[in-house]
Amino acid sequence: MTMRAAPALLAAVLATAPSGDGGAAPAALRALALGDSYTIGEGVPADGRWPVQLAADLREDGFAIDAPRIVATTGWTTDELASALDAAEPLGRDWDLVSLLIGVNDQYRGRPVADYAPAFARLLDRAIGYAGGRADRVFVLAIPDWGVTPFAAASGRDRATIARELDAYNATAARICADRGVAFVDIAPVSRARGAEPAMLADDGLHPSAALYAEWARLARPVVRRRLAGPPAP
Repeated sequence: MTMRAAPALLAAVLATAPSGDGGAAPAALRALALGDSYTIGEGVPADGRWPVQLAADLREDGFAIDAPRIVATTGWTTDELASALDAAEPLGRDWDLVSLLIGVNDQYRGRPVADYAPAFARLLDRAIGYAGGRADRVFVLAIPDWGVTPFAAASGRDRATIARELDAYNATAARICADRGVAFVDIAPVSRARGAEPAMLADDGLHPSAALYAEWARLARPVVRRRLAGPPAP
């Protein structure tokens, strides 16, 4: 998230993975992570981003998975992510795992949840398409409550209003996920409980540190592990 104008839509960060250690192992699973500053990990090194940490955790669980490709930029709203995906080269429909975390900048800019719902639903449908139509290979992370951060305290905005609006956004996203059979990982409670701790913050006092992203990865890990271990698509 950012409190300045969003950067140009073609400035998406596209992080590609190193390949495995060679040999006759089966092809590694391919992961795609879509989002905004929370997915690109504003203020943390590349290995501290939650999608990268999650991939490392899954490798510990025995899954051959590349580090994810990340399409995300600080400041993006739902419509800006959609426009960036339109402008990007074709991403294809053969991703083994796709994640989506988007909406905090919609909320920050004062957009009502009634506008967020259809925009989020369209992005989720695109994510399912990138996974070859397999909703079981897509998961969504909740939006964390930035209202607990020092940045929010200094901004003068009402923290209770921020919390209430983000709760409405997350409830809407969870419902849309349930309708489509997509896993929804609720990282909002841990972010709300620990998001103000100095060790859980990047230097800007707003974005999570690698330590808080590790908590997100910890919550997503069993959900994604079950999905990856499920039966193959018919």
